[in-house]
Amino acid sequence: QVQLVESGGGLVQAGGSLRLSCAASGSVTSIKVMMWYRQAPGKQREWVARISSAGSLNYADSVKGRFTISRDNAKNTVYLQLNSLKPEDTARYYCNIRDSVGDYWGQGTQVTVSS
Repeated sequence: QVQLVESGGGLVQAGGSLRLSCAASGSVTSIKVMMWYRQAPGKQREWVARISSAGSLNYADSVKGRFTISRDNAKNTVYLQLNSLKPEDTARYYCNIRDSVGDYWGQGTQVTVSS
């Protein structure tokens, strides 16, 4: 059993920054990829960023240049630095981790950007 706990969300003004964290605990084995998704009210969940076990990075066009994904392998933790936030970034942010056994999701952390 793997548990993911996200933290770091909150209310911020446009142009501000937040840092999200997602810590994996339990029977985590050989993490392959760690990702962030987000879901705004009334919209489908969308992929935001990805970091592979080799460290390669990918971003959705909507966040490229503003968000940075990173990971701490020793802590089984993935981070998402959100800079230059816009009101349209308002959403619940979820981390997703895939290891050699399964595919796991956290409960999400809310990010609200005021204009």
